[in-house]
Amino acid sequence: MAQHYMKYGDREFSVELGNGLIAAELHSNAVALPAKSALEHINEALDNPIGSPRLEEMLKPGQTVCIVVPDSTRLWQSPNVYVPAVVARLNKCGIRDADIRILTATGTHRPMTREEHIAIVSEDIYNRIQVIDHKCRDAADMVKAGVTSNGTEVWFNRFAMECDHIILTGGVVYHFLAGYGGGPKYLLPGIASYETIQRHHNLALNKGFGSGTNAAVRSANMETSNIFHADLEEAALLAKPSFLLNVVVDDNYNIIKAVAGDMVQAHREACALVDAIDGVNVGERTPLVIASAGGAPKDINFYQTIKTLANALAVVSEGGTIIILSACTEGFGSPDTQHQICDFDNMDAREKDLRENFSIGSYVGFLFAESAEKHNLIMVSSMNAADFAKTKIHITTTLDEALALAKKLNGGKDLRATLLPHGANTLPKLQTVAN
Repeated sequence: MAQHYMKYGDREFSVELGNGLIAAELHSNAVALPAKSALEHINEALDNPIGSPRLEEMLKPGQTVCIVVPDSTRLWQSPNVYVPAVVARLNKCGIRDADIRILTATGTHRPMTREEHIAIVSEDIYNRIQVIDHKCRDAADMVKAGVTSNGTEVWFNRFAMECDHIILTGGVVYHFLAGYGGGPKYLLPGIASYETIQRHHNLALNKGFGSGTNAAVRSANMETSNIFHADLEEAALLAKPSFLLNVVVDDNYNIIKAVAGDMVQAHREACALVDAIDGVNVGERTPLVIASAGGAPKDINFYQTIKTLANALAVVSEGGTIIILSACTEGFGSPDTQHQICDFDNMDAREKDLRENFSIGSYVGFLFAESAEKHNLIMVSSMNAADFAKTKIHITTTLDEALALAKKLNGGKDLRATLLPHGANTLPKLQTVAN
């Protein structure tokens, strides 16, 4: 009988289920891509933009350019490789260093340190070009760009909006709200005002108190049904970005593809590649899903585990059982997530707080608590079970203990299962079969 293993921190657990109980074990798809260095991928993208002229045809000496870059939470994208490449291309177009601004897309995150700036842009670029941190609460630094059809009043950073050109950079992965990261997210929340971020992010919830999260606001969904993404893209276009460079990385964080050009068209090509690699077809939902966050460092905290929960929800049956293996050696990883989990006795109180003080961290805590209301949610984790006493989340220390609990919660029944050994990355995509 084939052996099945799930990573957990720096160890792994063997999955012990009866014969015929494993419906599928999901792994990313192999996609043939040319073997090139990161810089070669980047320059190829800059030479062959999608839906846009090349920078050499677009820019003129004397013009000002703002390059929007990730903050230090996104170093996995290797911005210290692609930012210097973009600057080199601007210089080639006759744009002087003095006419370039680099703006970190911090969203609601804290400002960066000098060392973090250097890690993002490289020491050479840091010493040559002004690097500015976006501060979403500094009203004087914001400029109104317009209002979306959903009523989101959009304010963006003045340092970007006053430049002749805005160039977006970043990496593309699945995102459990926007569908995908990268692209327009580097404008909203990246360089948007706090009020704009709050108004937009509340679209992740259904209208009307007590209605909870919007099921269409999810990974891989960029259709109009995902109002979060639709509003995001509409808002971003109000900034009139001139150009985009986005990268896709593998499991070892190596750049395997870069795209450049029009914000919408180029970004969607990168999204299609992410989906081709990590979107895995499944034929059924199952009453049990066992998902590993991927072991260290992917399961370092509870906040990061939301990626695994979101992917597990895509394949579990209604009212089914989810077992997530995530060591969470650094605890919650977000004070807002901890606040949602620990400080409320019921879902109404959680939702009231979330609607009034929306943050991604709070949403993560809310979605975990909400999921435990709808499913049997069991975590194999080093976290203290007492921290989850005000939720219906079960905490166990081993996979065998979790499986025994799952069986008990289901009246002693053996459950057919889907395994997600790379749960933070692999998104199950249910295939409907025509009659």
